[in-house]
Amino acid sequence: MGKIEWAMWANEQALASGLILLTGGIVGVAGQFRGWEFAAYGVAAGVFVCLLEYPRGKKNKGTSVERTGQYCFTVCVKSFGPLTRNYYVRAFLHAVICVPGGFMLATVLGCVCLGIASLIYLAAAFRGEHWEPILPRKDTQKPVVASIKNPPQNPPPRPPPGMHRKRVDDLEDAAYVNPIPVTANEYPVQ
Repeated sequence: MGKIEWAMWANEQALASGLILLTGGIVGVAGQFRGWEFAAYGVAAGVFVCLLEYPRGKKNKGTSVERTGQYCFTVCVKSFGPLTRNYYVRAFLHAVICVPGGFMLATVLGCVCLGIASLIYLAAAFRGEHWEPILPRKDTQKPVVASIKNPPQNPPPRPPPGMHRKRVDDLEDAAYVNPIPVTANEYPVQ
């Protein structure tokens, strides 16, 4: 069995929890709940987490598929260097960010989800994983080699190579030779 890449799961969990925290914060601010200041913090924290977690990291094995429009966020996250590449830092950052969200009911779910993402990032850090950006590939054009020199002229189904019809002026000479003898009125008419 293959080795589990925990960072990939942590990234998906953190992105979802950032969206949940953002949604709960919007609900708390719009409803003017008691302690709505925590909800305003939830909006800001949710946006920050979503911006941090939107770019997917490169897988160790296999093909890494980037998210749509991820390149500009990748450049921003990559510019912070070891602060964003190190999963110990991300685990600590998510753990600290999720604490104030626990003081308001509208943001509790996002807080719990972000805490779980923090634990998954910690597991990824213990296994030695780190964030590598998915950069666009430079495709090299390989020269096209002509594997078929002369393509077939007639469409399928084609007769076997020795059975080609000969162009002859006489119709009797142009017909195929049937290897099975056929006699007239072999079968009685009913």
